[in-house]
Amino acid sequence: METNSNEKLKILHIGADPEFLSPVIFGNHLAEIETMDNTFSVSQWIVANGLPDAIVCERILPGCNASGFYDFWVEQFDTDKTIPFLLLDDEKNQESISPELLKSMDEVFIKPTSAETIVAKVFALKQVRQSPKNDLTGMNAFKPFKPSFLKRTVDIVFASITLLLVSPVLLIFSIAIRLESKGKVFYISKRVGSGFNVFDFYKLRSMYINADKRLKELAHLTEYSEAANTHVKPTSNLIHETNSTMVGDPRITKVGRIIRKLNIDEIPQLINVLKGDISLVGNRPLPIYEAELLTTSDWTDRFDSPSGITGPWRVVTRRKLLSMSHEERNSLQNKYSEIAGRSKYSFWKDMWLVFRTIPVMFR
Repeated sequence: METNSNEKLKILHIGADPEFLSPVIFGNHLAEIETMDNTFSVSQWIVANGLPDAIVCERILPGCNASGFYDFWVEQFDTDKTIPFLLLDDEKNQESISPELLKSMDEVFIKPTSAETIVAKVFALKQVRQSPKNDLTGMNAFKPFKPSFLKRTVDIVFASITLLLVSPVLLIFSIAIRLESKGKVFYISKRVGSGFNVFDFYKLRSMYINADKRLKELAHLTEYSEAANTHVKPTSNLIHETNSTMVGDPRITKVGRIIRKLNIDEIPQLINVLKGDISLVGNRPLPIYEAELLTTSDWTDRFDSPSGITGPWRVVTRRKLLSMSHEERNSLQNKYSEIAGRSKYSFWKDMWLVFRTIPVMFR
């Protein structure tokens, strides 16, 4: 991993919107301030660029707060707390900053604050501490899983043969989808897989266009009304797809109901298998908004293993899955990660999960 030179500071701003113009010139130094709005953007940036010279974090973040992100940051990247961590908050909120959080921060800035002020403080802090750039503590958790030769071979052979066999079925339903409603045949969403890799996830479109925008107005149709009333986003650990929990969902097309019932809408995921985004067996790839909620090492262990079309989350019955606590569901994912990464019987465990998936699909 390359280090940042003394003449060029790299500062990550964690927040919903860009607050600072970049680059910033401070004396003989040039500073670049990059804005990220979630932990996965941060991890991907670090994999590509190395550790930053400082973190500037908004107190209120999408889906969490500065305290949660700080714990995640220290645990995964800066266990020695050598990289300056600056808090940015609104003037009206400063009295609500907890004493514990204040003790953890190197500096607290109240808006509006100029980029030059931030850079000056970072430069001053760097003069009194050394920030090791080559020792990336915790980065192993962000390295994509490398499947064995046997596992990857099975993935490619199975996906290729299956796609070839079902291509007539895909063609027929693709035409039916286009005839019933305008729009693309495939529904493509962003998912987070192994090593926090964000990729395009393929499915046959089963809903009308812009269905996502109607999710909030149709919240009263969901089976999980308590989650909807408290504005809590249901997690995919609870069910396979949030959309499928709606009773009589009007966003689903007639063709969509058929392909969902027969699981035909999921066949394009085999394209993801061929591309290497996911495997046949693994933990379920998460939507970004769900993955952002996993900010501790106890939960992020699931990203040490491959993502897959099927896995332990598929073979557990719906009733049992609903009765599990949040910790139990995450433990189910982490347990597979341990088997996939360390057990010499991982391949046979995968085959066992594949065979258990077949009756589940028919049921």
